[in-house]
Amino acid sequence: MHDSDALFGVLRQSADPDAAAAVEHLVRHGRDEELARLNAVSFAEARGLGEEATVAALLHASRLGLFEMSWNILCPSCGGVLDANASLRSVRREAYHCAFCAVDSEPVLDDTVEVSFTVSPRVRRIAVHDPDGLGFWDYYRQIFFGSGIVFPEARVFDELARAAIVETVELQAGERMILALQLPAEPVIVFDPVTHAAHFLTVEGEPTRERQELSLVFDSIRAGIGRTTLRPGPLRLSLDNRTGARVLPGVFIAGEALNGLIGRRRPFLTAKRLLSNQTFRDVYRTDTLDVDQRLKVLSLTFLFTDLKGSTALYERVGDLVAYDLVRAHFQILHEIVASEAGAVVKTIGDAVMATFPTPHRALSAALRMREAMRGLNARGSAEDLILKIGLHEGPCLAVNLNERQDYFGQTVNIAARVQQLATADGIFATEAVIRHGDAARLLAAQRVEASPQMCSLRGIGDRVPVFELT
Repeated sequence: MHDSDALFGVLRQSADPDAAAAVEHLVRHGRDEELARLNAVSFAEARGLGEEATVAALLHASRLGLFEMSWNILCPSCGGVLDANASLRSVRREAYHCAFCAVDSEPVLDDTVEVSFTVSPRVRRIAVHDPDGLGFWDYYRQIFFGSGIVFPEARVFDELARAAIVETVELQAGERMILALQLPAEPVIVFDPVTHAAHFLTVEGEPTRERQELSLVFDSIRAGIGRTTLRPGPLRLSLDNRTGARVLPGVFIAGEALNGLIGRRRPFLTAKRLLSNQTFRDVYRTDTLDVDQRLKVLSLTFLFTDLKGSTALYERVGDLVAYDLVRAHFQILHEIVASEAGAVVKTIGDAVMATFPTPHRALSAALRMREAMRGLNARGSAEDLILKIGLHEGPCLAVNLNERQDYFGQTVNIAARVQQLATADGIFATEAVIRHGDAARLLAAQRVEASPQMCSLRGIGDRVPVFELT
């Protein structure tokens, strides 16, 4: 730990002081399980910290080597981790399979790709760094399930586990075991979280006293699923581990007790949110997507800005003064975007393209930008900077363009076209933004009127409703 003192010193200089102190305290004094797949959102809430400051501190800590960041593909049904990746570059576009739920799902950056943080073994070695030493449930909680699962407190957990589990087994490489079980008249799953192999037992019909037999072999990684129909009654279950590692098969009753164990959820840091985080874009500028990757985002809000008459501004006040004004405008916009949990994707001339995880964040940023530009002009006793803003929300693809993480799709095109509709000092937004619940409440609280009009957008076939905010 002494070797990391200097790194913690750098962290305190680069991150929010309170967030940096909380991260340092966790590394030095936290329990092992708290340092495995850390959920940044719940960590911030538990410590009374701002979420953005906490995420930024963990990003800086990861860049310094204090933590290892993981991009985990989650099953949308059970919340299990189907694949863990050190970089977003490793995430595949095709569907992932959850044997525990018998579900195929395509990775979606909104809610099935989480970003978690585990302390580096070079800083502090914890149990999860040696997974073969973890017990049955510790393996599930710290490795198989994502950070969005809320497990019951210990007494309730033990009660539910006894009701949900028929038997648990630990098989070393090459080991074989035979279990004598009594099958209930309920669906049963035999599942191993190491190989992700599952066998579903449909238990139906009249109970029997005759011994039934079933043999399962664990012989490959991600071995898939099998199905067998049996009757309630005695079962002789043979388990054979032919892999080169330990496996942890469990015999689960697929009922209310199991749902009580793993059915509760909490917010977690999604890939979508992290890609729209300014600190991430600044710190991990080139470590995002491969050129050929196209990852789906179901909902992202885009904000485009542009300065009206910027060419005339240079002619009117001269290059030096105009440059200082435009640079000040960029700085203000960057600060507002970051403070609203957004990120500047790129600047194009005097224009800015930014993304936000939710419409109300983008809308709040747009209103603040307009006021900030009015204040900047007032200090200069002139209307030199006239900002036009456009907003739209919808699905898109996260891509790599010109060695930079970017976005592609019709949503991006519409947002850019909506900005072009804006006149002097104007904010135009689509119905998708205005009708969002939190956005509507924000407009009402600030007494901003949204005036609708049907508009034709260049390159977009149909006329669309667009709202001017006044």
